[in-house]
Amino acid sequence: MTAIDKTEEWKRSHPDIVVYIPQEDAYTGDNEHFLVFESPGGNELLALWTQSSVEGHGDNHLVLARSQDLVTWSEPQYVVGTKRGARGDQASWGFPVVSAQGRIYVFYTRDVGVHDLDTQTSGTMGCVYSDDNGHTWTSGADVEMKRNRYDHPDPNVPRNWIVWQKPIRDSKGRWLVGYTQWSSLFHATETPLGWYSKDSRAMFMRFDNLDEGPDPAELRITWLPDDNEGLAVPFPDRPHLSVAQEPGIILLPDGRIFCAMRTFTGYIWYSVSSDDGGSWSEPQMLRYRDGGEPIKQPIASCPLYQLANGNVLLVFHNNDGHIGEYKPQHALHNRRPAFIAVGEYHPEAEQPLWFSKPRQILDTDGVTFGPKGTSEIATYPSLTEWGGRRVLWYPDRKHFLLGKDIPDAWLADGEL
Repeated sequence: MTAIDKTEEWKRSHPDIVVYIPQEDAYTGDNEHFLVFESPGGNELLALWTQSSVEGHGDNHLVLARSQDLVTWSEPQYVVGTKRGARGDQASWGFPVVSAQGRIYVFYTRDVGVHDLDTQTSGTMGCVYSDDNGHTWTSGADVEMKRNRYDHPDPNVPRNWIVWQKPIRDSKGRWLVGYTQWSSLFHATETPLGWYSKDSRAMFMRFDNLDEGPDPAELRITWLPDDNEGLAVPFPDRPHLSVAQEPGIILLPDGRIFCAMRTFTGYIWYSVSSDDGGSWSEPQMLRYRDGGEPIKQPIASCPLYQLANGNVLLVFHNNDGHIGEYKPQHALHNRRPAFIAVGEYHPEAEQPLWFSKPRQILDTDGVTFGPKGTSEIATYPSLTEWGGRRVLWYPDRKHFLLGKDIPDAWLADGEL
């Protein structure tokens, strides 16, 4: 077996841009939930991500890097979370929202030392904010979260939840984002088969006054859907359980919200809302078109990105969880290669987005690397169209943080 050259391994996926290559494993080895966004002034890009020694080891923290030219990136700056050499006080899965006033808010799952599901998804909704393009940060009050019947009955036990993406604007211009809610272990009536079978649903939150730049304590949030039940997809062979997670949303031209979710069925599922997330259609498998083949996906993020040209980009892995010797529960190894498909709007269709044939754009060749020993790629990425380039920002094995140009030709040569 050929030894891995650690100084060259970041090149395996043929990136066009390098944002961050860890120089050490302790504290900085795991890098994921890689959200790149435009600064309030528009003169630079900011990259926010969750960093740790190893995912799940109790030292999650948020960091931020910046670039004015897409090529040269600053060293990551600590924002909030566990300090070097410590455990606890974690900040996990932060997501940024920029107000019309130029204030950057970063919301995250805040570890308060009381855990239900685990230490990095059980927590309150913490918030830090910046009024100087992310150079300095102020800690705000935790944001109160509306509870539902899937939470622990003791209000002192925090919810199990994460957001993994940047919010979008709904039909009325308000910031909207989806989140995963896992049911409290208090409600479990049987032993889970594994992490992948824990009861979960897709939920949503809308920031009603964020553009006014209020103090975090004065934020008004509407928790959706209105019935507080969420979107559910039956778990195979245990239909009384739901596994519907990591909703990715875009705004359709007619004002509806289209949502794609990861599941454990081997396929992406979707739902549509005609009232900005208040209610949703019954989830069903996402297909390439009405009556077409369903789109395969292991239990991995499957984001949708609204493009400036009016189309939609889907990033996914194009397998049902079975890849080589690996089975659907082996997420360290079946979240590869990464594919894209272009979605076109069909207003009269039952499924209003139809997708092109998949195009493979990234792979790790199945080579494991990083502190988790994973071969996954492009899980929890982001996309920007800025500075004349359309870039998919992606974690490579939750270790290297890289960028891949998505040229116009890749969006035009697929068959619908």
